Amino acid sequence: MTNAGRSISLADYQSRVGTEMGQSHWIVIDQARINAFAEVTLDRQFIHIDPQRAKATSFGGTIAHGFLTLSLLSVMAQESLPAIEGSTASVNFGMNSLRFVAPVRCDQRVRGRFTLKGMSERSPGVQQLLFAVTVEIENEAKPALVAEWVVLFYL
Repeated sequence: MTNAGRSISLADYQSRVGTEMGQSHWIVIDQARINAFAEVTLDRQFIHIDPQRAKATSFGGTIAHGFLTLSLLSVMAQESLPAIEGSTASVNFGMNSLRFVAPVRCDQRVRGRFTLKGMSERSPGVQQLLFAVTVEIENEAKPALVAEWVVLFYL
């Protein structure tokens, strides 16, 4: 799930609790991506896939599924966060909280920011990390989503 092509020691990770660990590149949320997500998830609500009908809504056009934006956290983390040296895998353990704050309109760009809020040994050889995540929308005051994300590293 994470590595960004680099790794840091467990002690270095622990010393970074309370700091921003990284941010991803911008990702374009275009209609093709929205349509593909709608097909995979069978969520074909018109506000996502029908530009003409969506234009008449308060959104003024199609918007990304909230879960589409959420699903991009994995790639955002992969390019933003280092692995823990010696880890063999990292997995998504879930969310403590998640809010979809603002809609992502078609053709907007989003990126993830990750702050390490805490970490602890869940069991021998397994570190549990808690990240505060914000997915920003380019040129917008409000983010697309904010979350507390729990990730497990297996050492």
